[in-house]
Amino acid sequence: MATDYDAPRNKDDDQSNESLEALQAQRSGGAKTALIDVEDSDTAEGIDLPGADLSGEELVVQVVPAREDEFTCSSCFLVRHRSQVAREKNGELYCRDCEG
Repeated sequence: MATDYDAPRNKDDDQSNESLEALQAQRSGGAKTALIDVEDSDTAEGIDLPGADLSGEELVVQVVPAREDEFTCSSCFLVRHRSQVAREKNGELYCRDCEG
């Protein structure tokens, strides 16, 4: 059945006359308990706080030296291709993004 949403609404007298007790009985009968899904990563043990002691941790990082066609920007310290050099000042190279 199609509904005309632009038409004025008519109040149904039988719905507006329900007693407070009937409404509370409906609410308590259909009450549902919310369940919380907690994963292992959501616990406090999975969060590293600033200033935490990480002296026992060991990082494994492979350092790749810069290639001949790369440089490190003296402003943002990102490794860029030589085609991104915007200027050189006092032997330091600056990229186009920092000079733009």
